[in-house]
Amino acid sequence: MVTLDVRPQLLDTLSALRDRVAAARFPLPLPGAPRARANRDELLAQLDDYLVPRLREPEAPLLAVVGGSTGAGKSTLVNSLVGRRVSEAGVLRPTTRTPVLVCHPEDHHWFGDTRVLPDLARVWAPQEDSDELLPTGESPARVLRVETADTVPRGLALLDAPDIDSLIADNRVLAAELICAADIWIMVTTAARYADAVPWQLLRTAKEYDATLVTVLDRVPHQVVSEVSRQYGALLTKAGLGHVPRFTVPELPESAWGAGLLPATAVAPLKSWLAQHAQDPAAREQVMARTVHGLLDSLKSRMPELASAAAAQYAAALRLTSAVETAYDGEHARVRGRLQSGAVLAGDALKRWRAFPLDCTPGELLDALVESLAALLLCSVTAADERVDEAWRNEPAGADPALAAGESPAESTEHRIGLAVRRWRRELEEYAEDEVRELERTTAPDPEAIAALVATALLGGRRARSAGEGLAQRIGAHGALRLRDRAGRLLNEHVDRVLHTERERRLAPLDALDVNPEPQAALIAALSVLQKER
Repeated sequence: MVTLDVRPQLLDTLSALRDRVAAARFPLPLPGAPRARANRDELLAQLDDYLVPRLREPEAPLLAVVGGSTGAGKSTLVNSLVGRRVSEAGVLRPTTRTPVLVCHPEDHHWFGDTRVLPDLARVWAPQEDSDELLPTGESPARVLRVETADTVPRGLALLDAPDIDSLIADNRVLAAELICAADIWIMVTTAARYADAVPWQLLRTAKEYDATLVTVLDRVPHQVVSEVSRQYGALLTKAGLGHVPRFTVPELPESAWGAGLLPATAVAPLKSWLAQHAQDPAAREQVMARTVHGLLDSLKSRMPELASAAAAQYAAALRLTSAVETAYDGEHARVRGRLQSGAVLAGDALKRWRAFPLDCTPGELLDALVESLAALLLCSVTAADERVDEAWRNEPAGADPALAAGESPAESTEHRIGLAVRRWRRELEEYAEDEVRELERTTAPDPEAIAALVATALLGGRRARSAGEGLAQRIGAHGALRLRDRAGRLLNEHVDRVLHTERERRLAPLDALDVNPEPQAALIAALSVLQKER
């Protein structure tokens, strides 16, 4: 017989593993990301709602969750097992919206707090009044109604879950969470729907986790009880579930019309099985140990799968990042080359230079150079973004809307570049003023003219050779050399800053997703520690 070995070290290891699972993120829209997110959420639910609470308090009552598809008769079955109407049953679907837990009055304290299902608020009123007692802002879908009944054996709690195929998405999610909290899974299906995909998905999941499972074939017409039961048993055997306890409930007016209670004889075998496993120490130990060990064993495949998905996320993030860096590095080199070749001194800027100083003021020349430099940088950034967009279109992860580099008109790339270039001009003019103040002359040259000449010399290439000569004539050879050196470093700093800022702007949405390599290693390490501890 499998036994349940609970040690503090195991609980500490599981808590650390739980934190690693919770830290894993799969934000990029890769093909396996939705499955990874669902697996992570399911695993967290099983750890938080079942495994850790059960190992901490193995003496707590067994929790049997009654699940199944819409109209399977789950609520009627729970009502009948209890012997009174505790869960709403009827012909309207979905009937069960707020899950209902029923236990013996002396077991009430086990479920009054958040030992299990910590995310669900508790209410104690009848279902029709429960909304009035909800905490402010609490969604009805996140509430657990707790009932007590002397007819429920001590050491057992029944939980009527929402439909696993509910039309309401919140109900489906909640149904999955509740099943993850179960010591015993009671899967209810009907004679008309026992071959449907939904119940079999639940059965396959139970088999995968080796959970303690019970099936109930509900609403079986008397005339075909033997035939339907035989066919259902054959399907279970074929699926490797032939050993699963199977109970049959005949079709009765109570089940057909949703009156809420079946005769005691109709549910007596299931009720007896549940009572025996709740009250017999050996049977109870076997139920808990099987579900716990099945869940622990499932981690051997589930944790590496999460780690693999985390690795795929990081690899995709690296490819997206590399595309940005490659594009901007290429454009950065192109800008440096264009500056060295004097490409800025073109168009209106060249026209102004040829008219300087007779028909063009220093301010007008500087304006034209600033505008031409800004245009060069904007063209470069636009080209880099286009290359990034093209590379990202070939990546599944690049389709994430969160990665779009959206910005308001007030914060446009053109606006930022314009500010940066005008800032460069102001600092350049300050450098020119410093050089002019150093001159020991009675009549000093105009600082703005000096700034226009050094800007032309830096940005004009060979076409602006005369600008350097004019600069030397006005402030001397040493002054001209010193100013050009300082102004050149300033220009490089501003160009580098502009392209770095735009590169970071493009990477910011990706950085915000915080996709890094740590989760992969952390998940595998946590599993390794757990395996050693076991």
